Amino acid sequence: MLKGINPLLNADVLRVLRAMGHGDDLIIADTNFPSDSVARQTTIGKLLRIDRPAADVVEAVLSVYPLDTFVDDAAARMEVVGAADEILPVMTEVQAKIDAANGSPLPMISIERYEFYDRAKQAYAVIQTHERRFYGCFAFRKGVIPPEEA
Repeated sequence: MLKGINPLLNADVLRVLRAMGHGDDLIIADTNFPSDSVARQTTIGKLLRIDRPAADVVEAVLSVYPLDTFVDDAAARMEVVGAADEILPVMTEVQAKIDAANGSPLPMISIERYEFYDRAKQAYAVIQTHERRFYGCFAFRKGVIPPEEA
């Protein structure tokens, strides 16, 4: 246990989040996502797990992980097949965690299912959650932490 670090962030996850650089993608996926096979194609090549609901995992990750403010797709969600504009409760919960971590609204973009799979395969890492609700899959592009002012 570390002081000031969300206890959901295990050593493997913390190592990966620290190693990622500006512009790298992190996927946080539900239990139905093909996480293991996709994770094998990512930069780290193995699956990470945090066995909690998606919103809890997003909150923990965003407590240490800056989102990219230079792009429009820093936060993304897998869109519902046949209903691209539908926002499910899991998406609303995650959006609230993003907005809280960002300190202001930062709307997620939606990505078609197979395009999301393609983005995930190019990601740095995949964290599988135990989220059982459908479409609990999200992508986050890492930003930067500015230098301290002198």
